[in-house]
Amino acid sequence: MSMRTLDDLDVKGRRVLVRADLNVPLDGETITDDGRIRASVPTIKTLVERGAKVVVCAHLGRPKGKADPKYSLRPVAGRLGELLGQEVAFATDVVGDSARGTVETLQDGEVALLENLRYEPGEESKDDAERAAFAEKLAGLAELYVGDGFGAVHRKHASVYDVPGLLPHAAGGLVVAEVEVLKKLTESPERPYVVVLGGAKVSDKLGVIANLLTKVDRLLIGGGMAYTFLKAQGYEVGKSLLQEDQLDQVRGFLNTAAERGVDLVLPVDVLAAVTFGADAEHDVVAATEIPADREGLDIGPRTRELFASKLADARTVFWNGPMGVFEFDAFSGGTRAVAEALITSEAFTVVGGGDSAAAVRKLELPEDGFSHISTGGGASLEYLEGKALPGLAALED
Repeated sequence: MSMRTLDDLDVKGRRVLVRADLNVPLDGETITDDGRIRASVPTIKTLVERGAKVVVCAHLGRPKGKADPKYSLRPVAGRLGELLGQEVAFATDVVGDSARGTVETLQDGEVALLENLRYEPGEESKDDAERAAFAEKLAGLAELYVGDGFGAVHRKHASVYDVPGLLPHAAGGLVVAEVEVLKKLTESPERPYVVVLGGAKVSDKLGVIANLLTKVDRLLIGGGMAYTFLKAQGYEVGKSLLQEDQLDQVRGFLNTAAERGVDLVLPVDVLAAVTFGADAEHDVVAATEIPADREGLDIGPRTRELFASKLADARTVFWNGPMGVFEFDAFSGGTRAVAEALITSEAFTVVGGGDSAAAVRKLELPEDGFSHISTGGGASLEYLEGKALPGLAALED
């Protein structure tokens, strides 16, 4: 796959449309985790330093094709300006009068941010003509395009898929870095190669599990999805998260792992709570003996030690998904244990975006303790699943 980079574009004095990923969590108008904004800064800064007129576009949440104040990117413009050390002009629409006026007044080295792309129905439309019509308007704001929103490259959306075909284009530094890491994980990983998967649902990760079982040496399963694996082995899981419709699929995974000699490791103990809540009464119980009236909310102490031992000699590790309900302090210990095992490891360690990256920041763990923290959980998983990503394909020469 050959993608042009920023070095291949002459940007001085030209309007450059940058598709960034600024989809950050908000509490009202307060940004609670600015990781994605920080990740977007280097590409924008490079363009500023080279004298481009930078027009940033991005999405936030799911406003479903209508303007909705709670999904406005205005707070993001403020934080982006702080990180860049310069004012970021904010357009109150995407391709309307405000956007055109804001872009027209930009001087070399200045930055503007357009309002939420998903306010426009054409951005996410399944209708090719509707999407293309919106893409034409968006492309009309600029002379060049830089794709740097890795968290959206698995979407066939106008700003990601259609616009690159309308303008001279290149991949931003963030996308280039993410693809390099994913190639390391898929083409020639150093072994032992260990993948840790967590999160709520097996169904979200069927494809990636099937593909990884042909590539990894060990697969450690935690989080809510572990209970479907335990149930598939015939154990009682009480009120724990369970996807009954995935049991046959999971039995197939267990068989495939055994046939291929993949060490598929499940929890041996869990924190079983009487209810789902931050202060829920709970006990440590064997994973094979969860009481019928309790639900597992985290992996237990023996499992934390077991997982750490399975990571100790790894040379390559990919981790996607928390081990428990890390948002509650009482049930964050399993996720912390896995993260700390990676920090002390000498392996090439990749945190696969999404909740895993959020957990690293919430638990105040050092981000530089990992080789790479991805900005795109869904995109990373689809790449590892072997799927073609429309946004990357659109950036290829």
